[in-house]
Parts: sequence; structure tokens; C-alpha cells
Amino acid sequence: MIKIYKTNEEKNIVRIDKIEKNCWIDLVSPTMEEIEEVVENTKIEKNLILKLLDEEEIPRVEFEDNSTLIVVDCPYIEGKDNRYATLPLGIIVSKNNYLVTISSKKQEVLRLFKRGIVKDVNTQLKTRFIIQILYQNAKLYLKYLKMINHNIDKSEKKLYNSTENHELVSVLNIEKSLVYFITSLKENDILIEKISKGNVISMYEDDLDLLEDAQIENKQAQEMANIYREILSSVSDAYATIISNNLNQAMKILTSITIVFSVPTMIASFMGMNVKLGKLSTMSSAFIIILAFSGLLSLLVAIYLKKKKLL
Repeated sequence: MIKIYKTNEEKNIVRIDKIEKNCWIDLVSPTMEEIEEVVENTKIEKNLILKLLDEEEIPRVEFEDNSTLIVVDCPYIEGKDNRYATLPLGIIVSKNNYLVTISSKKQEVLRLFKRGIVKDVNTQLKTRFIIQILYQNAKLYLKYLKMINHNIDKSEKKLYNSTENHELVSVLNIEKSLVYFITSLKENDILIEKISKGNVISMYEDDLDLLEDAQIENKQAQEMANIYREILSSVSDAYATIISNNLNQAMKILTSITIVFSVPTMIASFMGMNVKLGKLSTMSSAFIIILAFSGLLSLLVAIYLKKKKLL
């Protein structure tokens, strides 16, 4: 899919029908025909676009003859169960005034620009546009980390009464997401540091200030992710311990109940043997006496187990 945007005279980003100078071309899982169209109009290397459709690309900077490539990892929510992951976003700036973003899936960070949520966006100012993407991407990490923290709190509340592995698996999935986030944030930090040196794209003083803000937000997200991972590690240990304790408690209660009810069974077994019971066997109330004796004995056993905190 290809979509083309450009800042109009009212300083708003609008969608246009064909590729023009100083426009922003957004490619999402493009077809070969769409890639050929972009290559023909922008003179960007075809292989440069194709390699960015790989979801295993890492954040980096790469230079071609007439283009500069910047790859950044973006937070991403996937699947019906809303699992958190990261997805590479490629940004290509050509020397003939074209800016192209490439991704295998729709990126939430780019939706912010398309919907006009991000202010002061100008597709002609490509350096500033790239830095705005980096800044909004770091803020998006913070937003998703807050959502992850909320999920951790919900999992903790379910923990105390849990005797199953479902909640533990849920926590492990969150921990997996945090590992992805931490790794990507580290790589993004290295990328922003490299851009801040001014060797990748030329910048003005205002651009440097915004890039510094992006770096601060990225570091804050990195610290938050590390803190949440430590918390989650403690929660995972607590999960395993509490689930084990809850299971042991259930087994203890079931064992005690079995012992209490085994007393009448044993008495009934003895009474049913072919042995003489004296006068008791000729009494009309023998059944009631045996029943009462069995109940009393079971009660005494139950009281004993309760005092020993086994029931």
C-alpha cells in the first residue's frame, strides 16, 4: 500500500494523489508495482526499499549514492491478545527532496502525523520531520510502558487466588515484551546519539533541541522498561511461590478431609467382619450407637487436625 502526503499552505498534512517534490511517501507492505513506481520517481535504490520489509532489521544508519537510510524500532501491538512487540521503520531521505517511510505493517507513530495530532509538521523540512518521528516514537514507548504497568497491576490482583499456570504465562508474555522494548530502546538510543553528532543529517539549532528532547524521552522509556522488568521478575517469583502454596493448601485440606471420613469407613469395615460383638449385636439401637460413636470419633479427629492447623 502506498500513500502520499504533503504539507499544504495552511501547514496541515494532506494526502495527495501523485508523487511530488518535498512530499512524504508512506509504504506499508508495498507490492512490487508500488515499489517500482517509487523507484522510478525518486531514483532511490530498489534494494534499499526491499531490505526494509524484513521485520528483523535493526536500528542503524546507512548511506547510498543519493540517499540516507535511517532504521528505527517502533513499539507495536500485535494479535488479538494485544501482545507488545517492536517493528522496524525505515526512513529514506533522497538528495532530490523525497522522504519515504517503509514498514511491513502499519505504524502507530505515523498515524499520529497522518491524523494531525503532531503539530508544526512540514514535509519540506525533512530533517525536522525525521526528528519529530524519533521524538513521537519515544513518547509512544512511554505510553505503551504505562499500559504494560497497568497489566502488571491487574495480574498481581489475580495472583493471590490463583492455582493455575494461566496467570503465570500471562506475566511471562509481558516480560517477553519488556525484553523486546529494552533491546529496541538501547538500539534507538545509539541511533539518536549518532544522529546528534551531525554526521547523518544536517541540523539547525532548533532541530538539535528537539533531538535532545527525543533522547531524554528515549532514556526515560529505557529506565522505565528496566524498572518494570525488575518488578515483573519479582512478581513472577511470587507467582510461582503462591501458586505452589495454594496448591499445597488445597492438597492439605483434601488429605485432612480424607482422614476424617476414613474413620467411619474403618469402623464400618470392622463391624462388618464375621466376629462376635457381644450384647451389642443383639441390641435394637446398635446401628445408632455405632453411628454416633463413628461421628464422635470423626469429630475428635477433625478437632485435633484443626488445632494442628492441618484442616
